[in-house]
Amino acid sequence: MKRLIPAIAIVLGWASAAWAAAPATLTTLRAVHELSNAEASHALPVAFEATVTFLRESERTLFVQDGNVAIYISDHTDTKLIPGDRVLVYGKTQAGFHSDVFSDRVIFLHHGDLPKPIPASFDELTGAQRDCMLVTVHAVVRTADLQMRSDMRNANLPLHSIIHTQLLMEGGYIEAFINSDDAISLSGLLDAEVEVTGVAGASLDGKMQPTGSQINVSTLANVKILKRANVNPWSLPVTPMEQALTGYRVHDLTQRIRIHGIITYYQPGSAVVIQNGSRSIWVTTQTRTQLQVGDEADAIGFPDVHNGLLALIRAEIQDDHMQKPIQPLPVTWKQLSASSNLFDLVSIEGRVVTAVREASQDEYVLDTGGQLFTAIYRHPSTPSTPPPMRQIPLGTRIRVSGICVLEDSNPFDVDVPFDILLRSLDDIAVVAQPSLLNIRNLLLVVCVLVLIVFAVVARGWALEYRVRRQTSALANIEQRRSHILEDINGSRPLAEIVEEITELVSFKLHGAPCWCQIADGARLGNCPADLTALRVVHQEIPSRAGPPLGAIFAAFDPLAKPAPTELEAISMAVGLVALAMETRRLYSDLLHRSEFDLLTDIHNRFSLERQTDVLIEEAHQRAGIFGVIYIDLDDFKQVNDVYGHHIGDLYLQEATRRMKQQLRSHDLLARLGGDEFAVLLPMVRNRADVEEIVQRLDHCFSNPFVLEEHTLQGSASFGISLYPENSTTREGLLNTADAAMYAAKNLKRQI
Repeated sequence: MKRLIPAIAIVLGWASAAWAAAPATLTTLRAVHELSNAEASHALPVAFEATVTFLRESERTLFVQDGNVAIYISDHTDTKLIPGDRVLVYGKTQAGFHSDVFSDRVIFLHHGDLPKPIPASFDELTGAQRDCMLVTVHAVVRTADLQMRSDMRNANLPLHSIIHTQLLMEGGYIEAFINSDDAISLSGLLDAEVEVTGVAGASLDGKMQPTGSQINVSTLANVKILKRANVNPWSLPVTPMEQALTGYRVHDLTQRIRIHGIITYYQPGSAVVIQNGSRSIWVTTQTRTQLQVGDEADAIGFPDVHNGLLALIRAEIQDDHMQKPIQPLPVTWKQLSASSNLFDLVSIEGRVVTAVREASQDEYVLDTGGQLFTAIYRHPSTPSTPPPMRQIPLGTRIRVSGICVLEDSNPFDVDVPFDILLRSLDDIAVVAQPSLLNIRNLLLVVCVLVLIVFAVVARGWALEYRVRRQTSALANIEQRRSHILEDINGSRPLAEIVEEITELVSFKLHGAPCWCQIADGARLGNCPADLTALRVVHQEIPSRAGPPLGAIFAAFDPLAKPAPTELEAISMAVGLVALAMETRRLYSDLLHRSEFDLLTDIHNRFSLERQTDVLIEEAHQRAGIFGVIYIDLDDFKQVNDVYGHHIGDLYLQEATRRMKQQLRSHDLLARLGGDEFAVLLPMVRNRADVEEIVQRLDHCFSNPFVLEEHTLQGSASFGISLYPENSTTREGLLNTADAAMYAAKNLKRQI
């Protein structure tokens, strides 16, 4: 009994220590709101009362407020609520833009009054001073569109509607998302002066950095029209397209800011990446001053957002020349695809699948755990000849270090495509060489075994003469076969290689005629004119995919008995011809892929840039002119969002087909990426010729697009430039046409 008492005391002591260590439950919204992100990340338990100010069930969006404090709740319950409901929230804290709550239960208490909305200015919204609070803003409606969104809880449920508006406040633009499907009211909102009541929020990138401000509005009734537009936008007079820029006005009040950190990437005349701790930002700059990666530096410029990515534009850089290099952060493919390492200096391992040299950059496609990504080294602008591409055998496992860049930084998307920008070729480190089990080593083993056999046979003096003859013949065959393999990997014409293979087979068959019949093609080799009196043996040439590539034939004396060497020789020929044809087919396919867009089968950006450089040189020599048209399909993202990417792809293909029909045989249509296209017009006399072709291209969108079971009304925006009137460089011509296109698009939206 005396021994039991101390044991019980020890157990009770441990239990009391465990109870004491458990975090206390936060029972007020203010206590949760005052937590730092670091404190909130510890998943502290909460149980507090608050009033619902906004919710969107399909997106699990829920905001609550108590007095003058408010937060966002990640609601994973099925409680049916409306704004004004008083609720009891149980859950745990989590880090977000600010401290948030992940709810386990939300209990309805009673319905009450909403908090009084607080007037909010543009600076208060962008500075997150009113984040998650019920506010009122005064603005002018610039856009109003009905969007279709899927249910985050169940992708099989039908799409739901939401009104997306862009509001112009005194200071800048914000977005408003209204729970409504009233499409009829949209036209009446354009250019109207309104008072909007809703919950303030922020648009965020993958690193939880704000890229804009937004208002979440519960109902269209919370959008009060103070003054309608003086003129119905749809009754405005038609402006000629060439005069579209006359309606363009900008009053930019954006203030210059200064940031500080370490330079982790530098592309002279284009961009710098500056990192400070876990934060990093893309800086666009025209400076070509010698900056050193790893130096501490300051950057001054203007904050901006491009495609949802936070950036500093029109920047100047001041290098402190103090080396404080940042070590690359080891990461996985999953971490990078989650968009939380945007513009960070990272390192990741992978196996080399493909290595391609392009005009402006080297690309290494890597496989890590069955997932692919690309490591890119951009060639320096000087010298004009880029350094040799680093040759890495396929299958080599390497570690690449560089800057993570994304195509989309939306934190609510998953598996976002990314690339790694290499600072130099030294950012590639070989981890493991390719496996020794490859064709070259196997051939070496076979050759060694053949030599061993020859050595054993040579020891027989009685068979010396015969062995010498066989060795000579085999050596001749192997030598010719080696020459053929070299020619296959070289530039010799395919027809000559096939004829050389048939000659090799004929030699191995002691002069028997041998020829190759290419499927839907020529007959190559020695084919006797009369085959009726001969015994003909043939074997088809297999293809990796599709019908046979052809067949190999050999003719023999009908009295000669079939020998195993016949099939052996023909099989060797079949293998060599198949290898030659597949290799040339692969080379042609790779060449085509490098210059043509896979979806639309028209020229890609690289091909367009190369052809533009050629035209510039020709026009410079003959003092000629040529035109460039920049094309952007209107509202293409909405086609993908509403109808899906399959219909979007069909729409791109049909739009491409229509535009090609409107162009001349010597005009070049190229897809620059996404929904952007460009046309090179080498034979024009003046701007009027280019504008006439633009009218034809615009007219091809007049008829609806019938895609499977859907009918769409397409349109496009166009911008033009002329050489040398607008620019004498490729970049200048494309940028001028691009700017003209965007001006036309903005005017179209205003109309």
